[in-house]
Amino acid sequence: MKLRILSYNIHKCIGGIDRRYRPERIVETIQHYAPDIVMLQEVDNDAKRSQRHSQVEILSEMLEMPHYSWFPNVKVRGGGHHGNAILSRFPLLDSHNIDITTPPKKKRSIIYGRHSIPMKIAGESHTKTLHLFNMHLGLSQIERKVQLKKFLEAHPFRGIHHDTPIIVGGDLNDVYGNLGGKLLSPAGFRTVKKLKATFPSYAPVRTLDGLYVRGKITLHKLDRSRLKLAKQASDHLPLIADLEI
Repeated sequence: MKLRILSYNIHKCIGGIDRRYRPERIVETIQHYAPDIVMLQEVDNDAKRSQRHSQVEILSEMLEMPHYSWFPNVKVRGGGHHGNAILSRFPLLDSHNIDITTPPKKKRSIIYGRHSIPMKIAGESHTKTLHLFNMHLGLSQIERKVQLKKFLEAHPFRGIHHDTPIIVGGDLNDVYGNLGGKLLSPAGFRTVKKLKATFPSYAPVRTLDGLYVRGKITLHKLDRSRLKLAKQASDHLPLIADLEI
C-alpha cells in the first residue's frame, strides 16, 4: 500500500512575506501534492487574526479530507488558540493530545492519530493500523531534547510493537539537524540521508521540519515543496513523503 504524507507548518494561513490571511493558498499548495494524510502545525481556532475561523474544519472541507483532529496548544492574544492538526482520507480510530511542555517554556504538544488503512492482500480486503505523531517542538536545543525524551517514554508510543508502522514528524525546530541521530535513530526511527531546509520559505536555510518512520514501512522519498505559491503561503515549506506499508 503506497501512501503520501504531507507535513506543513501553515503559520495560521498567514503569508510569511506579505502577512496576509489567505487559507486558499495553503489549500492550493496541499492539493498540488494530493496527499493521503496531512500533518499541520500552527492551526488557528477562534482567533481574531484568522477571522475567528475553525481552520481545521475549513481545510478539511476545502481539501475534501473528511477525517480530522485538532487540539489547542498555545493561547492567542485576543482569544482563541493555535495547535496541531491531522487531516486524513482514512478513518481515525483514535486521536488525542500529548503534552510535552517543559516549564517555564511555551506550551508544546504532540497530536497522536491511529489510522485504519485499507489494503488488498492476495485479492482480499484487509486493514492495517498506522500510528502517526505530529509534533511542534520548542525553540531551544535542550528543550527539544527533553520533549523528545518525554515522547519516547510516554503512552501510547511505548506500547506500540517495534514492527508496527509509525510516522513521526512535524515542525521539530531542529536548527542543528541532529535530533534524529541523537534521539530518534537509537529508538529505531529512520529518515532520508539529508533532510531539506524548509525555513524561511522564500529562501530556506534551516531544516526545521522533519519526518521519520519506524516498523514495517518504507520511506521512498522525502522532499520539500518547490512551488512558487508555497514560498508565499506560509513561512515554512511543506515536506512531502512517499511511503509504502
